[in-house]
Amino acid sequence: MLDGTRWRSGVRQYFPTSALMYQPARRLFVALSLVLATVFAVDFSAAGAAQAQAPFFTMAPRYASIVVDASNGEVLYERNADSPRYPASISKIMTLYLTFEALAAGRIKPNDVIVVSAHAASMAPSKLGLRPGETITVDDAMHAVAVHSANDMAVALAEKIGGSEARFATLMTLRAQELGMSNTHYVNASGLPDPRQISTARDIATLSRSVMRDYPQYYHFFSLRSFDYHGLMMTNHNGMLGRTPGVDGLKTGYIGASGFNLAASAVRDNRRLIVVVLGGSSSAARDAHVADLLDAGFSVLGHRALGQTITVADNLHEPIPSGQIVRPPSEQGSGDQAGLQIVLTDASPTHHLISQDVPDEAGPPSADRGGPPTRADERRQAAKSAKEAKAEKTRAKGHEREDAAYAVQIGAYKKKGQARDALATLEQRYEKLGDADHDVQAAGHGYYRARFSGLSAAEAKRACSALRAHHQTCVVVTPDS
Repeated sequence: MLDGTRWRSGVRQYFPTSALMYQPARRLFVALSLVLATVFAVDFSAAGAAQAQAPFFTMAPRYASIVVDASNGEVLYERNADSPRYPASISKIMTLYLTFEALAAGRIKPNDVIVVSAHAASMAPSKLGLRPGETITVDDAMHAVAVHSANDMAVALAEKIGGSEARFATLMTLRAQELGMSNTHYVNASGLPDPRQISTARDIATLSRSVMRDYPQYYHFFSLRSFDYHGLMMTNHNGMLGRTPGVDGLKTGYIGASGFNLAASAVRDNRRLIVVVLGGSSSAARDAHVADLLDAGFSVLGHRALGQTITVADNLHEPIPSGQIVRPPSEQGSGDQAGLQIVLTDASPTHHLISQDVPDEAGPPSADRGGPPTRADERRQAAKSAKEAKAEKTRAKGHEREDAAYAVQIGAYKKKGQARDALATLEQRYEKLGDADHDVQAAGHGYYRARFSGLSAAEAKRACSALRAHHQTCVVVTPDS
């Protein structure tokens, strides 16, 4: 085989001819590799952008979220859930709720005709775009609101039902109060910008649950992925429909003051969760965060079915927050939410109430044997004195404990025995639970609530603070809850 020559750093070098023939191919391969690497880097960057944004917007001032078990209203996770926020187009859930109410009562019918007013036609996009004087049926208007978030059709429905948008907004606020949405105020039917139109993540979750409970026959409007109106095909703004496992509805919202909002619901293994996220930095980051909350929430329910205790915050690898959140029941008329319900998340070390009781050791105390008291004797005596003092204090209070009607719920378990075991274990670990009674109640769906009952409000709060400080889920409830 013939050889070739090549100069390198002033030195003449010999290479086989075959090696020289491969040099152009090698250069081409390297060039193509660089191009492919650049393409894949761009693709991966775009795909990961939404996921990378999620942790950052959760720290933003507008952020709020909540995860609720739709079957009983239990809050599995919350963050800024009672802070006032602009609901934007999520307001249309209430617009449609009142529409469903009017349909169920027979005040309107799906085929009733709505004449579009100049006021309705003047709404800013998103809109269907009908001109003043044009007509549309109630059914088509509902489709346009649910799928396209059409502001003009939301106002058209409001005027059809309430006579005017202003009167309808008053009805929206009144119904919100009746449902237990104590921090919500409406001034329009669309959610277009107005500083007086406010709500909270908790209130939106309450409304979402109310729609499913009160008008399940109409919930499918929130599940529609598209709507064809006279040849105009509209797709749902909720991009999680058909993409995220189990997600089957509710509503998005966005205005500049609110950020990207979403109320979503999903069903997995015959359990339904409601997730509300407000103040997203983008629709992609918001959707990714909602998906994370759903995964964490369903994981909690799955662990509970196995008798295990875990929280959504644990799944999200979040620290236990400090401070206390006091909230009213999530809605009126709900048997699971009746009465005051307090969630305590105080993680202060001063609330650690781990029992320091020492079990009795074999044999009589040293004093009985004639010897000096040992350190073990002193510990036993101190523990005995503490128990006697506590018992005396309880007897002294006696009838004065008129508020000894509170309970601390530590979870729901698949088997009654698991609930009892959990109560017994925690009673041994936490001294402040020593005065409480064990209370195991059937919770429906084959679960049993485990509670320490017979506590005063202050005792229940302190006990729950201690439990949460050690990553034990707990809720302070009244016996009616």
